[in-house]
Amino acid sequence: MSANQQQLQALSQELQEIQESITSLEETIEGIREEQSAIDEAIEAVETLETGSTVQVPLGGGAYVRATVEDIDEVIVELGADYAAEFDQEHATETLERKKDNLDDRIDEVNDRIADLESESSELEQQAQQMQQQALQQQMGGMGGESEPDE
Repeated sequence: MSANQQQLQALSQELQEIQESITSLEETIEGIREEQSAIDEAIEAVETLETGSTVQVPLGGGAYVRATVEDIDEVIVELGADYAAEFDQEHATETLERKKDNLDDRIDEVNDRIADLESESSELEQQAQQMQQQALQQQMGGMGGESEPDE
């Protein structure tokens, strides 16, 4: 295998790794969007529920229990890193909105990383095309002297 072919193969492998990274980052964004959707549902529930409302409370494993909201101003919101805090209805909504904003920031960061990888991929593709053209020109140049003379 020529040095040119080895370089093309290395570029191809690098391009494949970049594409796999991009796919993984796109899946990360999808997971963040699902998290945002869950927060939207929580915000809607906190805003619409009232003391005395009946709700289905998940117990885990797909099991739920019917419960009555005793005090809507006792909403517990996960803060992250295994911490949670109790808020009144208004502050719970504000906290959930901040969590959603932080997720927006994470999506922006991941999108920036994807853009960087796409730019890098584009540069590598250009390098590969140039190398292929050079190899083709070298082959064509070598063939020129071997053609049969016209009769």
